[in-house]
Amino acid sequence: MKKLAVALSRAELGIQAPLVRVEVHISRGLPGLSIVGMPETAVKESKDRVRAAIMNAGYDFPHHRITINLSPADIPKQGGRYDLPIAIGVLAATGQVSSEKLAATELIGELALGGELRPIRGVLPVVSAAANAGRSLVCPINNGTEAALVKSCDCRLARHLLEVCAWLDGAEELPAADQQPPPATKTCPDLAEVKGQEHAKRALIIAAAGQHNLLFYGPPGTGKTMLASRLPGILPALTESEALQTATVASISASGFDPANWSQPPFRAPHHSASAAALVGGGSHPMPGEISLAQNGILFLDELPEFSRHVLEVLREPMESGRIVIARAVRSAEFPANFQLLASLNPCPCGYHGDPDRACHCAPGQIQHYRNRISGPLLDRIDLQVEVPRIPHKQLRQAGPSGPDSREIKALVMQSRRLQMQRNGGKCNARLQGKELDRCIPLNSRLLDFLESVVEQLRLSARAYHRIIKVSRTIADLEGAEQVAQHHLAEAISYRGFDRD
Repeated sequence: MKKLAVALSRAELGIQAPLVRVEVHISRGLPGLSIVGMPETAVKESKDRVRAAIMNAGYDFPHHRITINLSPADIPKQGGRYDLPIAIGVLAATGQVSSEKLAATELIGELALGGELRPIRGVLPVVSAAANAGRSLVCPINNGTEAALVKSCDCRLARHLLEVCAWLDGAEELPAADQQPPPATKTCPDLAEVKGQEHAKRALIIAAAGQHNLLFYGPPGTGKTMLASRLPGILPALTESEALQTATVASISASGFDPANWSQPPFRAPHHSASAAALVGGGSHPMPGEISLAQNGILFLDELPEFSRHVLEVLREPMESGRIVIARAVRSAEFPANFQLLASLNPCPCGYHGDPDRACHCAPGQIQHYRNRISGPLLDRIDLQVEVPRIPHKQLRQAGPSGPDSREIKALVMQSRRLQMQRNGGKCNARLQGKELDRCIPLNSRLLDFLESVVEQLRLSARAYHRIIKVSRTIADLEGAEQVAQHHLAEAISYRGFDRD
């Protein structure tokens, strides 16, 4: 009997997957199995699953004292992901399987009592970490589609414990994860289906082209939500790096990753009853919230004032930094939060303030209280604030599409994005900061004088001043103009509607 064996696995810590050494030692004494190294309940229960799986696979479970150490001990261990490395460690320590490949192989997967391998949550960070370490990975076959997204990893798939043992002994090969990315199956509604609202459509195109935050406001039933639902259909597909970032966050979430959404920007639309923890993430073991699940995509907040003010205020920091750090007394986790905010609201509680066709029954104090639910600093971070008025009913009777369809608009948006990537060093206009803004969007003294006079007249903040410049550059990119002109600035200023109300 060999007495000691080491198998390698990975823990779950936010979007990180730190290495865990599963050390198995077999000694004389009363039969028993103990697991040390900060295991939680699901990990402690693995001893029963491992014992049954080994015996049902036809191997002998040792009648000795077995000690399993999950190192390092200061990282919390949770879930059934350690079942497979524990089982292989026991078999290697007793000499029933070869241990030659264990130093260059990482193992992960939950075991059924019959020895079948069941999928785990959060496999993408594990595959990425294994690839960076230069090791192979063995995981359940049901995780294969997700694992194949990391093309640099030698990932092997198994259905049963027996297949892993045969591969370690050199008796047979395990299939590699399929390297073909899954085809996109999700379809988006067409922007041409929206009747009228040309000003709002134009703002939507600008927001898509420059990745700008956008707010629609107007009476109920004017098409704010309909317009918002069309934004994903005119956004460019994610690059491979962006898609992998987005899939990694989704992989560790409770809902998991859907391969059908590969390369498509996520569209998250939480209900207004969502808590701050649901939005930014949280829990004793920090999990990503809606803003992280919207990574490289859209976070749509419909009926914005109906959200708790405290919930909305937590958006301010990640909107600027593109990340969120969730700190707890024992540990903390950092998640990406590079999202595009899309929001809508009614002008008052009844929704008809300023509507010429419907009377508003709200008192001025009620309207002010309703709008005060959205703080000035949050509004300041929204580049485009566009009114969506009621349109004549005759426009609704028009047959056929209204304007260019989403496919044509998407081509225009992609052309604008290419210009931005070349000029801005791989960044959209909305992501430019500090010196990048002066270098990538130079304005002559005449344009600066014009902009400063308008900003002073409207009493806008320095942040709004810079956001107007970014929007004007996007408008110029959509026209294919090399330099920002005064009419580009004027149009960008026209989209600060809420600042003028």
